[in-house]
Amino acid sequence: MSAIIIPARYNSSRLPGKPLVKIGGVPMITRVANNCLKSAADRVIVATDDIRIMEACEKIEGLEVALSDKEYFSGTDRISDVAKYLREDIIINVQGDEPFLSPKLINDLINSLNENDDVYMASVYVDMNEMEADDPGNVKVVLDRQGYALYFSRAKMPFGRNKNMAQYKKHIGIYGFKRGFLLKYADMDRTLLEKTEELEQLRALENGYRIKMIKSDNDSLSVDTYDDVKKAEKIL
Repeated sequence: MSAIIIPARYNSSRLPGKPLVKIGGVPMITRVANNCLKSAADRVIVATDDIRIMEACEKIEGLEVALSDKEYFSGTDRISDVAKYLREDIIINVQGDEPFLSPKLINDLINSLNENDDVYMASVYVDMNEMEADDPGNVKVVLDRQGYALYFSRAKMPFGRNKNMAQYKKHIGIYGFKRGFLLKYADMDRTLLEKTEELEQLRALENGYRIKMIKSDNDSLSVDTYDDVKKAEKIL
């Protein structure tokens, strides 16, 4: 059994009221939730801190909403507060700012966790070119030969001393967890690298846990700024 939890915080320094910002006349959280409902997950739940987001989500058939007034450092911390009350073995964390995320990506994560007993956390990447790698807004990931993450960074990596050999991989902000590991992860203190890069997945790596990475051919747009909203409108 699997559940998708979408963390949706109202306040955003770069895009206030982000989950309710409209793209093509439709609130972003609605687009994200509808894509998730098309996946193979058994449940889809929005975890939010705002009554306005809750009211928008209650209009969507088949969608559940959990309201919390707590402050969290990351979306994963927020979803863990919901996951501890669930019975589903697999929890998928879909960011509330990914309006074009493919349901197939979600299914791939669910399958990877179902089929591999030794995988406790998984995520997704796509190949990208050097120009995209120059943008600190695109999080880069370097993998080992077995497809596990070695490191994530906003910096351009790997360093292309031999530019013909540099291959850049963009991390897509979706995570899959075995429920037991998610709850354990949420109890860990924030780590130095996590705070330095502001990348929550580094908490797992710094504590010695592995993250399985799944390759996708479908890129996704994370909407974090007004410029990103314009890009999303163009995609529509």
